[in-house]
Amino acid sequence: MDKGILRIIDANLNRLLEGGRVCEEVMRFIVLDKNLTSCFKSLRHKVTGLAKKWKIKNDQLLGSRDSLADIGKPSIKEELRRQDYQDIFFANIQRAKESARVLEEFSKLENKRISAGFKDIRYRLYQIEKDSAIRFRNIRGN
Repeated sequence: MDKGILRIIDANLNRLLEGGRVCEEVMRFIVLDKNLTSCFKSLRHKVTGLAKKWKIKNDQLLGSRDSLADIGKPSIKEELRRQDYQDIFFANIQRAKESARVLEEFSKLENKRISAGFKDIRYRLYQIEKDSAIRFRNIRGN
């Protein structure tokens, strides 16, 4: 597989898992919502399972990684601004949704069923985002 495509897959698997973990931690330790925490945990495990089914070896992904030379590494100002935990949550769920879409598209090159799995993850994220927004509104009392 092309090294550039492997880098895309590696970066987006990491971004999806990392963004999901941040959201999970907000729900677990700040919001204290067992159900939403469980949804994020389940989603992370599904991502890991899909990655294994893809049959791309970890050493292929690690071998393609070039973090130090990544031209997209520098942060933009918007990424550095967070007002509260909800800003952190919504920035990270957005990252996760975008990464799920990238993985959905690139997995089409190898396996349509894996692509469908990433599409399912993306749609689950849409619903979890909505449920989380409702939960945040209830916390604020709006």
